[in-house]
Amino acid sequence: MEKTDVIVKPLVTEKTTFYANEYNRIAFEVDGRATKPIIKKAVEELYKVRVLGVATKVRKGQLQRNRFGYWKSRDVKQAIVKVHPEDKIELF
Repeated sequence: MEKTDVIVKPLVTEKTTFYANEYNRIAFEVDGRATKPIIKKAVEELYKVRVLGVATKVRKGQLQRNRFGYWKSRDVKQAIVKVHPEDKIELF
């Protein structure tokens, strides 16, 4: 798996921006097959920072419906990466 395929996009919300500024933790949407060591290596190579830890979670897709029937939106895997205090990831 290529490092550019592992990280789909950074998650930029009010909550993730607060955690980035206060606790130096950055949130990413990642590929569903990616493991913690793969995510760690990809972030270190792409952003040239030292990663202290990785936490992952899978947000389950929601059941949606319209007049034609039901379907389920896709599951999304998210990774919260703790970066070394001396390093910084600038997303904007």
